[in-house]
Amino acid sequence: MNRKNRKEPHPLLASVLEYVYIIIGATIVALGFNVFLLPNEIASGGVSGISTILYGIFNWNPGLVQYAFNIPLFIAGVIFLGKQFGARSLVGTLTLPFIVIVTADWEPATLNPLLGALFGGISVGTGLGIVFRGRASTGGTDLAAQIIAKYTGLTLGTSVMLIDGLIVLSAALVFDVEKGLYALIGLFVTTKTIDIIQLGFSQSKMVYIITNKQEEIRDAIYVEVNRGVTKLPAVGGYTDQERPILLVVVYQTEFTKLKQVVKTIDPAAFVIVSDAYEVLGEGFKRA
Repeated sequence: MNRKNRKEPHPLLASVLEYVYIIIGATIVALGFNVFLLPNEIASGGVSGISTILYGIFNWNPGLVQYAFNIPLFIAGVIFLGKQFGARSLVGTLTLPFIVIVTADWEPATLNPLLGALFGGISVGTGLGIVFRGRASTGGTDLAAQIIAKYTGLTLGTSVMLIDGLIVLSAALVFDVEKGLYALIGLFVTTKTIDIIQLGFSQSKMVYIITNKQEEIRDAIYVEVNRGVTKLPAVGGYTDQERPILLVVVYQTEFTKLKQVVKTIDPAAFVIVSDAYEVLGEGFKRA
């Protein structure tokens, strides 16, 4: 279908879908927390990690603890970071603790802490990734990290790592060192799962080709691989001569053929390959 003929979703439908994403994502996070993380005392960062620690010490209701932290943090986010934290993020902030409270009596899926960390991390990462696709957040320490980054000069990544690191360290002190290590596993799996949900699995390769036989390789790619080629202007650092770079994006299944084409024509070609997680446009996924 031609891009010009494609109809964009109605704004109201698009808005409704965003809220659906937020509710579904927050529900998945809450279920992962209740059936994997909390029963195994895995405090893998965030407000959920704080609620796990306080549950272990004082037996406080995790859902109420999350409300107690999330609502003030949301208000602080609006005050210090501006109006970008609107209704969508408020829905995420309120939905997650609510589902945690409603499903508090669900039986644990496993009492093996390693499995709890792995599958809890996958569940939380999947849910957060879906919430992010709804252009929202579930509140929590991410807002605190953004406030710290804005007013201290630290990067956002450093601020998040600092807060989550303190939570994991607290878990190691409150429970034991082994539980702290499991919490690190859960945090790592959560981060990687969010990336997969946001970007997808890498199905394409981006290939840069530096060669003295540009025309021959370009024509062979057109004919044998059936892919377009882009010439990028470049200058050799040693020779100071113009030497354009050929850029080609192919599916993984096409990469072997492309490599054979280049090797056959110019065995001395310099080839750089990297993953392309999302490719939009002619011959690939439509935006």
